[in-house]
Amino acid sequence: MGTNPDTPPFAPTETRNPTSENPQPVTCCPGSPTVYETHDIDGPRGPPNNHGVIARVLSAALIGVEAALVRVEVDVTAGLPAFTTVGLPDSAVRESRERVRTAIRNAGFAFPSDRVTVNLAPADIRKEGASFDLPIALGILAATGAVKNGVIGPYAVVGELALDGQIQPVRGALAVGLACRRHGIGTLVVPVENAAEALAVDGLHVLAAPTLRDAVGLLNGDRAPVAVALAPPVRGARADDLDLADVRGQAHAKRALEIAAAGAHNVLLVGPPGGGKTMLARRLSVILPLLSSDEALEVSAIWSVAGLLPRHGELMARRPFRAPHHTISVSGLIGGGSPPHPGEVTLAHLGVLFLDELPEFQQHVLESLRQPLEDGRVTIARASGVGDFPARFQLVAAANPCRRGCPSLEHCLCTAAERHRYLGRISRPLLDRIDLHVELPALGPADLQSAAIGESSAVVRARVAEARERQRERFRASSTRVNAAMTPRQVRRHCQPPPEAERLLAAAMSRLGLSARGHDRVLKVALTIADLAGSEAIRPEHCAEAIQYRGLDRQWRA
Repeated sequence: MGTNPDTPPFAPTETRNPTSENPQPVTCCPGSPTVYETHDIDGPRGPPNNHGVIARVLSAALIGVEAALVRVEVDVTAGLPAFTTVGLPDSAVRESRERVRTAIRNAGFAFPSDRVTVNLAPADIRKEGASFDLPIALGILAATGAVKNGVIGPYAVVGELALDGQIQPVRGALAVGLACRRHGIGTLVVPVENAAEALAVDGLHVLAAPTLRDAVGLLNGDRAPVAVALAPPVRGARADDLDLADVRGQAHAKRALEIAAAGAHNVLLVGPPGGGKTMLARRLSVILPLLSSDEALEVSAIWSVAGLLPRHGELMARRPFRAPHHTISVSGLIGGGSPPHPGEVTLAHLGVLFLDELPEFQQHVLESLRQPLEDGRVTIARASGVGDFPARFQLVAAANPCRRGCPSLEHCLCTAAERHRYLGRISRPLLDRIDLHVELPALGPADLQSAAIGESSAVVRARVAEARERQRERFRASSTRVNAAMTPRQVRRHCQPPPEAERLLAAAMSRLGLSARGHDRVLKVALTIADLAGSEAIRPEHCAEAIQYRGLDRQWRA
């Protein structure tokens, strides 16, 4: 999470030897591995028999969905051959000693036959994964003299080593690049497969190396960097089969889906099996506005850390769509583990989280959604640390009206009490955070045989984009971008219904038992409807339409 190391990453540290006098550090460019030579009465000791030699290389550790800079300090001193790694490494980092030792030898370099100690600082941050292989190897080679005075400025290194010296791609190169930019590190050395991904960070000089020997040549100025194409630009959503025109009938549900997309509102679809709930939910992502450049970078960084980018170097062009199974655990949905890792709500950041068969999810799993739905972030505290993850997603849920999934209400074998009990698994506090409750009727033969074609996703997306532009202009002086994210103060400022609409809201609160949160969410939906209609203010018909999407509040109150 961008934690600064305790000391500047390239501050020289004096290393002394009991038999030495006047230790003199070798002068090198800022940012290059700092090598110290210790002198005694017999003159300077040169590699490979240096004693008390320390080298530093900067790298990064992934913490949640961000990266923190880490100093890889390598000490090569006289003693029995040993390779020790300290600084809170996990098993993958500890096992790197075998990969590093073999890769150095197979790359044509000599591995020191002395005691090698690797310290990953700061020591209170847990280090995970194999991305420290390359910086550790370069630190050892710097301490033994293979890497000489660097020719590049301050730099960081990430990469996994194969046994033959090849450099393998790693997760989170984009997050590491963003961390380097935050801390003023101008150059990042990465595997070739991660180079295009890292190039998405403006102002960062990226050097790609296919092998360990090439990386040493880059630092020594003996080899030219591998040419890498720029990261692909953010593209529009590619054409596919997810078109809203394919959904037969359900005009009321399509209208609700358009409102949900325009204001980033949460929506619950309730209807019999085969009514089109899943089809509608999957088509929400294609009528949402395209990701902006900043949003694409933010989402791509999360997916890069998770190792889910479509291809190395390609940014996310479409809004995420996540559809976990109803057997998912709280840790899988919200995040967890030790140290904490992001869950599905974070992977769906700035996109859609689809929960099919909502009442089938475990009760405590559903209740864990309350806080991220309200705040747009998830904070997970564990003994090993605290993780704070973004989770500004749009919830789309689907449910059958009864446990048996009967085809229609007329042919339902369940009693009214059984239907009420089944939907009652969705608690009132969670239901209160869902803005639109849409009931889908069963489709008849006329709907399926009709030759009429509805509006395409492109047409609806254009109207949604116009409504979003109105909202950006409205909230240009704040961090809010959509109506659903308005604060209570912004609701009072921008949602001022006329007297007739206020009477409708008062009646709805009395008959439906709306809470204060439900009252505000009705106003937010009404403002989105006004934006779609091109109206500057909320009108009574906008409030009336927003109120009709609170049908489950009436059933819950019954």
